[in-house]
Amino acid sequence: MSQLSLLKGKAHKYGDNVDTDVIIPARYLTTISPEELAARVLEDLDPGFVNKVRPGDVLVAGENFGCGSSREHAPLAIKSAGVSCVVAKSFARIFFRNAINIGLPVLECPEIAEITETGDAIEVDVASGLVRNLTKKAEARTQPLPEFLRTLVTQGGLVNYVRARLGLSKQG
Repeated sequence: MSQLSLLKGKAHKYGDNVDTDVIIPARYLTTISPEELAARVLEDLDPGFVNKVRPGDVLVAGENFGCGSSREHAPLAIKSAGVSCVVAKSFARIFFRNAINIGLPVLECPEIAEITETGDAIEVDVASGLVRNLTKKAEARTQPLPEFLRTLVTQGGLVNYVRARLGLSKQG
């Protein structure tokens, strides 16, 4: 059974249809360096994001988060910037899968945008599907991330999961 701890952090809220070109602009796709991608994440949507985000913070968004190109760079940039989880009304399917594949927890919670503002303290229980806004003392329930997907996230993504199953050393 996988264990994914309770995730707590400050909310950074964005709207609907945040696409992968805004998450990490195409001009930075010449690198796969997590550090370089983290330094540029969301710079066209929120130029000060990299200076505001702290390890453990949570991205909150509206509908269709991660639409657009099917690049793994987008969730990798978000995770590498220290974001612990993305909670949105809905995700583009390819972004959702890419996030799990690189070990970034994502949770669909239709009510999240209505109960959260940027700066609110958020607590996300990926295993139970409970999302709490600690600042506003509000909460929303949604479907939890299935156990197998929590296992992939806990292992650091699909590559690390497969490597562990094959008895190979973990890759960063």
